[in-house]
Amino acid sequence: MSETPGAVPGKILVGASEKDGKPRSYRYLTLALGNRHGLIAGATGGGKTVSLQLLAEGFSNAGTSVFLADVKGDLAGLSQPGDGKPPFVARAKEIGIPYEPDRFPVAFWDVFGEEGHPVRASISAVGPLLLSRLLDLNDTQEGVLNVVFKAADEQGMLLLDLKDLRAMLAHVAENAATYKAKYGNVASASVGAIQRQLLVLESQGGDKFFGEPALDIMDFLRVDRDGRGVINILAADKLMRAPRLYATFLLWMLSELYETLPEVGDLDKPKLVFFFDEAHLLFNDAPKALLSAIEQVVRLIRSKGVGVYFITQSPLDVPDTVLGQLGNRIQHVLRAFTPRDQKAVRAAAETFRDNPKIDEAEVIMHLGVGEALVSMLDAKGTPEVVERTLIAPPSARVGPISPNERQAVMAASSFAGKYDSMVDRESAFEMLQARAEKGEPASAGAGGGLLGTLGGILGGIFGKGDRKRMSPAELAARAAIQSAARSAGTQIARQILRGVLGGMSK
Repeated sequence: MSETPGAVPGKILVGASEKDGKPRSYRYLTLALGNRHGLIAGATGGGKTVSLQLLAEGFSNAGTSVFLADVKGDLAGLSQPGDGKPPFVARAKEIGIPYEPDRFPVAFWDVFGEEGHPVRASISAVGPLLLSRLLDLNDTQEGVLNVVFKAADEQGMLLLDLKDLRAMLAHVAENAATYKAKYGNVASASVGAIQRQLLVLESQGGDKFFGEPALDIMDFLRVDRDGRGVINILAADKLMRAPRLYATFLLWMLSELYETLPEVGDLDKPKLVFFFDEAHLLFNDAPKALLSAIEQVVRLIRSKGVGVYFITQSPLDVPDTVLGQLGNRIQHVLRAFTPRDQKAVRAAAETFRDNPKIDEAEVIMHLGVGEALVSMLDAKGTPEVVERTLIAPPSARVGPISPNERQAVMAASSFAGKYDSMVDRESAFEMLQARAEKGEPASAGAGGGLLGTLGGILGGIFGKGDRKRMSPAELAARAAIQSAARSAGTQIARQILRGVLGGMSK
């Protein structure tokens, strides 16, 4: 009995395998297993972007929110109906499905605030581990940065933007003797090196990313009036020029989701699906501790209802510990011109559940545009036998959009005006400035006691509050409570949270 193409409850149509004289076999991604993560790999021009867009459309139609990075500007077309390109119409006919143009609910985001709504995070939210990775610090410099974060926490000084961090670094350096007894030696050379790296980061646009209002990560989990998941598109073409900022930004968002979302177990569909384009940038030269943290978050976040899909040229770009967790796979063509290329082809072939009818390593090198080796998880969570598959065409436009089209989408967005203007409230810079004017001495932190215990409790309650839209009175009250709690020296809640990925709370 042949299968019926098109919309199938609980599934996303990926494409159709070759006929071989038999009824066509259609390949689907099962939504209930969409949180088991995935991989889209292949050489440039092989069709990775089309496969990504097809899955994004399928998740959106199912009511799952999507986040993806638009590295080349091609994915913005999801906001516009498809224009019926002849190759896509012909492919739909060959597969045996109708070509139906459609558009999807899209929200544009941009770290630089130019091609989308601004995205910001505080210095404290990113934390010392990811910030050290971003600044390319050595172990000694990372240790100094940890001292700065610890000192700021214990004295109730919020680290919100780059000027806060610079001021706190200068303060710790000037009072190194005071902090040495409690935290160890703070070398002025290390502080100077960090300050120089901050200048580099600022020149790359880091001053626009660090600050407030901070992104409410729950804004990524929205549906439109028709129940379709909003596709959040990060304009990443400019961001890619600062690859460390790009990688750190994506890892920060993943860690925020891990911290924020509750445990939900197995759902009939994911709450949110993340697509990490140019995935090799996440892992290049990453220290072992950071790789371990990434592996842990990828492994555990699926129980929060989040799926993570990596898009890259070669499976070798992804560490084995992460690659082994990617159950849904689409492998486009790979070239084998060098020994490393040949190794990548073999590695890609060996990761599939073998199909005795095809030589996977040979087929990978001869796939056409729009073709791929596909292996999805079956109803039991077991990888299906790999099949050579013709990928179904997307319904929305494939390619860039005009500036006027982008502005129209942004103007109609529910986020218009929410993040547009940066807010600079009292934080470490202002507090240290006021202390200097009063001639107050440096402090290496206060003790605990009853107020310290109270501070830990209140810190847990209010730690995420500045991600919500609060009234000025609420912001002032929360800032006062946090300041009192922190000055008491009790930071248990934040230390626990930062243990997951180098700092994920405020």
